[in-house]
Amino acid sequence: MALSAEANRRLTEVGPGTPMGELLRRYWHPVAAEDQFQGESKKPVRVLGEDLVLYRMPAGDYGLIERHCPHRRADFAFGYVEDDGIRCSYHGWKFDPSGQCIAQPYEDLASASNKFRQRTCAHAYQAQAAHGLVWVYLGPDPSPLIPNWEPFTVPDTYKQIVFHVVDCNWLQCQENSCDPVHFEWLHDNWAPGSAGDGGAADPECYGGAHVDLGFEEWEHGFMYRRLKPGEDQTADSWKNARVAIHPNLFAPSHFEWRVPIDDESTLSVMWVAEPVVEHRSPFVQEAIHSWQGVTHDAEGRALTSHVLHQDSLSWVGQGVIADRTKENLGRSDRGVQMIRNRLEADMAAVERGEEPSGLIRDPQDNVCIRWPSAVIDSIRGPVSAELVELKSVGLHRVLPGVPADDDFPLIAGQPPHVRAEWVYAMGMSDENPFS
Repeated sequence: MALSAEANRRLTEVGPGTPMGELLRRYWHPVAAEDQFQGESKKPVRVLGEDLVLYRMPAGDYGLIERHCPHRRADFAFGYVEDDGIRCSYHGWKFDPSGQCIAQPYEDLASASNKFRQRTCAHAYQAQAAHGLVWVYLGPDPSPLIPNWEPFTVPDTYKQIVFHVVDCNWLQCQENSCDPVHFEWLHDNWAPGSAGDGGAADPECYGGAHVDLGFEEWEHGFMYRRLKPGEDQTADSWKNARVAIHPNLFAPSHFEWRVPIDDESTLSVMWVAEPVVEHRSPFVQEAIHSWQGVTHDAEGRALTSHVLHQDSLSWVGQGVIADRTKENLGRSDRGVQMIRNRLEADMAAVERGEEPSGLIRDPQDNVCIRWPSAVIDSIRGPVSAELVELKSVGLHRVLPGVPADDDFPLIAGQPPHVRAEWVYAMGMSDENPFS
């Protein structure tokens, strides 16, 4: 059943005061990586329709403040980060991480009490670092805890963080998180389907169609299962359900957050952990590197070689904001409908003054949030050199467009220093880039 225009607006608008915007503000969102603050103390960010400046103080704590100083609207992106906050570079007004003005140089000199300073505040929000990411919370106090998902705790893994911007509304990306049939056509059949470009694709080359799907809800989101011809319920794709987490996280074996920049663009944030080869154990990674994924070639043509290239093309192809009034949902779209129903129920809960799904407040519950599916076993290590080689061969068979010297299937652009670390961690080279 197609949505009404009003229902579509409720699900897609993310600015302050909108139903979805207020819901999403009840959760922490990753918007940057810790390594982006090496040699830099501040970073302009746009999240949930708000222009902000994220900054790191010398002791390592983070602050998040509105982009423009409440004095004369100068840009905090050019501010001075100090031990206890950020100072506007225009007239020297300083604000602590709560947004309270704590210094107005001329006014403080002119008036010993300076009640004007005490009445001056900037919009400020919470920011914290965890797992190599920098997270922000734009909602009311008290804030929940940043979830400590089980994959964050798995030892002997090499980790990396990847960002890229998708030019469409966040919901198109997140609905993909519970849409198993898209794997068959968008990914498995991309190569044979595209082989006929300039002519006709040969349907005889397509892979096997899905024959069964399963969907279920768990405490923090949804799981889906899928079967192809010849498979039974012992198959990995059925036994080890893939996970979509409230409100905007996809977690097959890695993490993909779909963080709304505004109504018309999305920050894709990937946190990827892979088990290292046996002779690298115990493996301890002191810092997690981040990098920007590449989605277009030098001539501006969209790349299609990697998984996220194909996903992004399908999301953006629906329009900047998909017109769900014109949809025709089928049986395979049950997971999409489940996501929409949960979001609508959570928006209604927030409107009633209640809490939405999946918030974590008890530190004991957050020691390690266990995965509802054994798919996490795919990142447990260490692993044999033979398995590392088999994974590489399988990747290039499924994604023939990925260059031979690229073993990262999700998106192009992995920097040489990150690949060098990965190659060492996987035992493919003894040259240690960490030393």
